[in-house]
Amino acid sequence: MGKRRAGRELLRSLSKKQKKHLREFGEEHPFYDKGKSICLLLYGCYCCYCLHLWFSFQSEDSDKSSAESDSETEVEQVSGYHKLLATLKTSPEPESEEEEDESESEEAEESEAEMDSKGSQETGEGGGGEKYKNDVPEEEEATDTAEQMLSPEQADGTDTSCDPHHGVIEEFTDVKHESEFSLETNFMEEENGDCNADRKDSNPFKQHMDRGLEEKEIEKMSTLPKTSSQSQWPRLGQLIFSSTLEKPKTWKADKEVDVKQLHLHKPLESTWPKVNKQFLSAVDKPIDSSFTPLQRELFCIMNSYRDLFFPERNALTNGEEIRHAYCLHVLNHVLKANAQVLSNNTKRRDQKPGTDTDDHRDQGLTRPKVLMIVPFRECALRIVHVLISLLEVNDKKKIDVSNKKRFKGEFGSDPEEKPPNLKRPEDYEAVFAGNIDDHFRIGVAILQKSMRLYAPFYSSDIIIASPLGIRTVIGAEGEKKRDFDFLSSIEILLIDQADIYLMQNWEHVLHLMKHINLLPLDSHGVDFSRVRMLNLNNWSKYYRQTLLFSALQDPQINSVFNKHCFNYVGQVAVRNVPLTGSISHVVVQLPHVFRRLEADSITSVIDARFQFFIDKVLPEYRDAIMSHTLIYVPSYFDYVRLRNYLKKEDLNFTHICEYTKKAAVCRARRFFLEGGKQFLLFTERFHFYKRYTIKGIRNLIFYELPTYSHFYSEICNMLKATDNGVDATWTCTVLYSKYDAQKLAAVVGIDRTAQMLQSKKNVHLFVTGEN
Repeated sequence: MGKRRAGRELLRSLSKKQKKHLREFGEEHPFYDKGKSICLLLYGCYCCYCLHLWFSFQSEDSDKSSAESDSETEVEQVSGYHKLLATLKTSPEPESEEEEDESESEEAEESEAEMDSKGSQETGEGGGGEKYKNDVPEEEEATDTAEQMLSPEQADGTDTSCDPHHGVIEEFTDVKHESEFSLETNFMEEENGDCNADRKDSNPFKQHMDRGLEEKEIEKMSTLPKTSSQSQWPRLGQLIFSSTLEKPKTWKADKEVDVKQLHLHKPLESTWPKVNKQFLSAVDKPIDSSFTPLQRELFCIMNSYRDLFFPERNALTNGEEIRHAYCLHVLNHVLKANAQVLSNNTKRRDQKPGTDTDDHRDQGLTRPKVLMIVPFRECALRIVHVLISLLEVNDKKKIDVSNKKRFKGEFGSDPEEKPPNLKRPEDYEAVFAGNIDDHFRIGVAILQKSMRLYAPFYSSDIIIASPLGIRTVIGAEGEKKRDFDFLSSIEILLIDQADIYLMQNWEHVLHLMKHINLLPLDSHGVDFSRVRMLNLNNWSKYYRQTLLFSALQDPQINSVFNKHCFNYVGQVAVRNVPLTGSISHVVVQLPHVFRRLEADSITSVIDARFQFFIDKVLPEYRDAIMSHTLIYVPSYFDYVRLRNYLKKEDLNFTHICEYTKKAAVCRARRFFLEGGKQFLLFTERFHFYKRYTIKGIRNLIFYELPTYSHFYSEICNMLKATDNGVDATWTCTVLYSKYDAQKLAAVVGIDRTAQMLQSKKNVHLFVTGEN
């Protein structure tokens, strides 16, 4: 330990330029040392270079032994090397240290100003923050200081050492965990062995990743349309199977699932029944003892490595049940992939010198294999807890989780922060439970009964992030600090709760899909002799499995699944049509008028709807008798357009959106209730995030059908909150087009939707209670 501390002190004494040169070339450039002659400098540089080559030759000739057996040798090399450097180096320059301190303070001030401008609750995204720096003991502070000082891009692996706006970047100093979680320096443990050696032929992981596609097949998938077939499963319902390479065939769900037949990694066979026990207790007489009916059918599809779109996720009923199922699949994939690499490491170490083989291609161009997109920090917290539970065989054999305290502090929530006496619907409480910060990213490395949180992206197996968190790393074209090479070899892309991203910023999801599985711009130290040919051929996207979970079917979500998923195995989409819509949950006696507008294409619907509204709908509500009219607008762009038009026409209105301040919201609600304002513009995102009850509504206008079908009944039921309203004067008008078929079916049901789309006339419905 004394030699390591001495080496660290020598590193700290180097100037900014010396550290940069040491990182890039493995040696210190003596040109920066003052007070030395040029000849001595050149001679010292040559000696250092020779010594560096000698050490490299010795390390290569050691036959790549384990990190534990070579730890003493590595310490001797580092200390001896820096001792030689110390003889050529003068004392540290105070000016360089002051420059480092100033640059670090400027970087901290810039990051704080940026976070304040965004209104973020976090103190350091992705790479780590300063929030809990003072709470870390002195012994642990040495291992986390470097990560905590880095900006998000630096901690994720982006080299910003040449950026003048950043201070000196220290290398990651957690040598113990680096060697422990490095795939290159670890080997398969003898007690485990190759757990998949006896069943390689039927292992879904091996079958999927080892299949070699031909150029003809790639061209076929790029040009020919997909063929599809339908199937009815007991729990999932109607499934649509689509593929280009495989012929349509009927695929039935397994009625019984034996854990041993699922080819789970060895520890998961014993831990999964225990972790999933909480959901099995609620199932009446389950067929098997490890899966619920929903989990059994979902895992059957996921384990086949087909793409999956499940649009019936419900935070109240099956949300956690689904989360456990995909966590099992993700962890099973990572453990198998890492076990294959470690097994091949052992084989390469034991093979005879000079033997050249091409059988050990088991890696991608970068290490991250799984990208999990979730909306809030609470979701990431629950995922990590499930992963830890699946790795812990029993209470006595708990895995070593690094940075667990810091993760709990940054991703956990304080129960006292929740305002009291707030009555919200149950689905709202389920979605917005815990820490709802939506700007985060974290790398997770898993290896040999241990897990490392806050791992740099290029040393991670799993990346858990929000769309905004991953978007700030990817950056935009023209930005200097951007990085998306870590997305080059993603093998499983999981997007959970995709419907919430429609309420955040769907553009971040589209931006991610455009930058995933691209060839990296840098090698990042990869051993190309171990890289799979599919990655070298830039065919990663054809092997990537995409798992998409949502609470609803939406054209934008369908577009991502249809246009950005290229899995050669095929796709499976759940397509159940709603028999009864949310209109049946309207409890007030209210006449509903559905007015159809015509549009030539889906791109012209926006303008056609606006023109239809100002020409035919709005004139009917200009009279004073039609006061207390709420206009429900799902899109913010439509809201701005309507607001500007109403201002131009000098109409008596007020407006509320998701950006309206609390005082302005209270004022608008009071004016609308008292009749001071005739119209109230009301956005869907405000209702999604606040769920306020708007009192005083007598007339409803749905400018467009709600994204969430249950919002329709919620808004309609607000009319009963009116104390002095007259039931006979209540009205509800809905605008729709033929391109709103999915939303319309979720509101009125599939049978009425078919009739309404065939007829071009306005449809009048009168709903009485549970109709």
